[in-house]
Amino acid sequence: MEEESMEEEGGGGCEAMMDDQNHNNWGAGGYGRHLLGPAAAPLGDRLLRGAAGGLGPAGPPAAPQLPMAPEANGVLRSCDPGGAAGKGGAGAIAAAININASTSKFLMNVITIEDYKSTYWPKLDSAIDQLLTQSPGDYIPISYEQIYSCVYKCVCQQHSEQMYSDLIKKITNHLERVSKELQASPPDLYIERFNVALGQYMGALQSIVPLFIYMNKFYIETKLNRDLKDDLIKLFTDHVAEKHIYNLMPLLLEAQSTPFQITPSTMANIVKGLYTLRPEWVQMAPALFSKFIPNILPPAVESELQEYAAQDQKLQRELMQNGFTRGDQSRKRAGEELTYNGSSACASSRGYR
Repeated sequence: MEEESMEEEGGGGCEAMMDDQNHNNWGAGGYGRHLLGPAAAPLGDRLLRGAAGGLGPAGPPAAPQLPMAPEANGVLRSCDPGGAAGKGGAGAIAAAININASTSKFLMNVITIEDYKSTYWPKLDSAIDQLLTQSPGDYIPISYEQIYSCVYKCVCQQHSEQMYSDLIKKITNHLERVSKELQASPPDLYIERFNVALGQYMGALQSIVPLFIYMNKFYIETKLNRDLKDDLIKLFTDHVAEKHIYNLMPLLLEAQSTPFQITPSTMANIVKGLYTLRPEWVQMAPALFSKFIPNILPPAVESELQEYAAQDQKLQRELMQNGFTRGDQSRKRAGEELTYNGSSACASSRGYR
């Protein structure tokens, strides 16, 4: 009697545990079994089978469970080749592979080389055109966010090399057209047009380089060991400045000898720009470059102070001959300008010592 009551209590406990597990473990349901494979037997059944196995002879070994492989849509299926063959054989397998490949392409948003050439590069090409031809202060109706996103996606899809090649070719063609236009310019407009071309290009680089920052960081700096801005500046040097420097420099020296033939800002922009492009060009006109760039000439020495004062006096005489005055001179005696400059130079020399 005691054994029967214990069995009844044990059976009731197993049923309670089984009901509780079925209530809490949703994976034991139909949808859970479909996703996660065959569920484990309830605890009560396992206990009863264990007890029966200990009393009777061992049954035949259970067949090994086949592993479950995930499909492209996240549903698990059994890796049973017979099942696939039974549902259509090789044709069904090929169809499943095609579906999986198309699904993967959709999920990863792959950009093929055809997509790049037909969709992404035309957007970049149009934006670069507008940036290269804009005038200072013009409004450019382009979306910088869209262009930045195009560059980012193309870099992520391994199109950096093609995009860099297209960018260099695009800007090279533009600079060759600029060079031809400068060659056709008359001498009196040559300096001004060169200044416009130089300023326009340097202004465009301030927008182009940041837009291609991902390509610069992950391709040009990493694989080419260069910098995009340096490469684009070199393009202007090779295709424009180097072809015109020997025509431009004599005109600059002539303009320097005639005060205000061109505006000081134009002269300063060109001289500083040429120094940025190639510092070696300083040797062509050291005196000209020294007026706008510090530390070009050797430091002044005391023995040449009189020569410096004479140069200043010559410049003042030339300015007065061209109608420029020094302002209100009522408190000075007539003819005292040169004497005053000479005494100032002597005072400067005493202070220098």
